[in-house]
Amino acid sequence: MKNQQYDYDVLYIGSGHGTFDGAIPLAAKGFKVGIVEYDLVGGTCPNRGCNAKITLDAPVALQRQFENLNGVIEGEAKINWSANLTHKQEVIGKLPDMIAGLAKSVHIDILSGHGVLDDPHTVLVDGTPKTAEKIVIATGLRPHRLDISGSELAHDSSDFMNLSAMPKRLTVIGSGYIAMEFATMANAAGSEVTVITHGNRALRKFNQDFVEKIIDDLQKHGVKFVRNTEVTSFEKTGTALTVNAEDNFQLETDWILDATGRIPNVEKIGLDKLGVEYNKNGVVVNDHLQTNVPNIYASGDVIDKIQPKLTPTAVFESTYLTHQFAGDSSSAIDYPAIPSVVFTSPRIAQVGVTPEEAKKNPDKYTIETHHTPDDWYRQVDKEQLGDNALIFDKEHHLVGASEFSDKADDAINTLLPAIEFKLGPEQLGRLIYLFPSISSSAAGQL
Repeated sequence: MKNQQYDYDVLYIGSGHGTFDGAIPLAAKGFKVGIVEYDLVGGTCPNRGCNAKITLDAPVALQRQFENLNGVIEGEAKINWSANLTHKQEVIGKLPDMIAGLAKSVHIDILSGHGVLDDPHTVLVDGTPKTAEKIVIATGLRPHRLDISGSELAHDSSDFMNLSAMPKRLTVIGSGYIAMEFATMANAAGSEVTVITHGNRALRKFNQDFVEKIIDDLQKHGVKFVRNTEVTSFEKTGTALTVNAEDNFQLETDWILDATGRIPNVEKIGLDKLGVEYNKNGVVVNDHLQTNVPNIYASGDVIDKIQPKLTPTAVFESTYLTHQFAGDSSSAIDYPAIPSVVFTSPRIAQVGVTPEEAKKNPDKYTIETHHTPDDWYRQVDKEQLGDNALIFDKEHHLVGASEFSDKADDAINTLLPAIEFKLGPEQLGRLIYLFPSISSSAAGQL
């Protein structure tokens, strides 16, 4: 305990990656740390996000590999969704206790209840006051829900990841990560999937040429896309559901996924009482992740920021705060290159300068493109689809990469150090990758 005036040196509201990746090493340094959590320890990612999603997706990716190798591998790769769900729970079910165990091993108090700021140094945990020298808001995001008639008939991403049986007809409302990933999964598991989008573009922050190729492939697999459509209501019609939209559009379905985005958890945690600044995008912080109330900070997806709201970003912010609180550093946060990936099949991933940005600045950047199935290594498992765009500055440092392919996530991970550390030819020449491997293949294009 560094400050005897309060119950804790640092008290975190929320227990996700914006908290525990930094809170555990901070407590190990001798600081008295508390974590307030009203739900499962670990937050969204381990319990109803990344870990659950990638487990459910594993047989989808395998099914696509079977499809590519048809004739080399004989038989049918059919997904048993019920068994897939059971396997998902086997993987993630132990994570809350594991994370809580790590926290308790360094004497962190996990305070079960809803945390509300009462004054700059006090959090009420289900009404019981707990004080701290510093407080970190790490309450994350939750699914947005359409404000239309019959909205209670729709479901969110958590509901989808707990579906005991895949519906015969499933309708997705939205065009982001969750919409595209879960449409891919449901289609692979045998559902008749329709995706309804408000605008004309899906995955708006990604290279649209690549996005359209993924949509084309999903359509070839039977997914229907209805674009530029404003949904107006849902209604129960006998044993089915009906999606109503403008211009007399109607669609009968069995299950509706509302995947219209995620919004920050800023309500009912006392921000207004203390005057902590926030907006529709989250809590406003400075370059030290500090709110306008000096001893109150924010971490993770609840922050209003331009960086991708992803688990690795939250981990980086949480560990950054640990160094600040421990006195190891007083520097402003300096975000590294942060990659993003959508786990469709094929995947789409990117990092750094995008092709769209490079095209707008031809005096600064050059673009090199490759059709990835032309690479011999991609032919090993008969990869059918894939392109990448590598962005270089005028000194031929790699500054950005975008790819869609079955191995896009691994390829972008391989290229990440070259972008973050601006590696030149001599440095790149000293990196000897395992061969044959996707890393060797991806790096060979530099």
